[in-house]
Amino acid sequence: MICKDCGKEIGHEQHLASTESLGVALCERHSKLIKKIILNNNTPVEAIHLFYALKEAGAHPMLEWWDGKKSVDLAISRVKLNIEIDKDYDTITHEQAISDLEEAMHSFKNGFTTIRIPHLAIKYYLEDTVQNILGIIDGLKANIKVI
Repeated sequence: MICKDCGKEIGHEQHLASTESLGVALCERHSKLIKKIILNNNTPVEAIHLFYALKEAGAHPMLEWWDGKKSVDLAISRVKLNIEIDKDYDTITHEQAISDLEEAMHSFKNGFTTIRIPHLAIKYYLEDTVQNILGIIDGLKANIKVI
């Protein structure tokens, strides 16, 4: 068993501890770092799952990227793509909907595309979600100048 972040060999106990708490096999160092990110930013655990799945697919995501106004769950800076994970997708209010639209406008004005993904899509359809994001990345590469 190896750490999904650094590739370092990890023991059975560490593997169990990290997969039970985070859903991803990580060494002790990276488990602590990810838990700190979750605590400091209220990052959904589904964002962690998506981060490592996109990383494994070669997409080079960044976790908790500062977009100039707020921290976004994930970003693919090469194609200016921000990804937000909706934790409370079922209970969205009209105030939250307009706030989300304003945030999307802010990032779009700065050349970024923001997509919102319901946490359930990651929880139950991680591979499909990754493939769709890779398709979005390909589309953005074709339509914008890559940094």
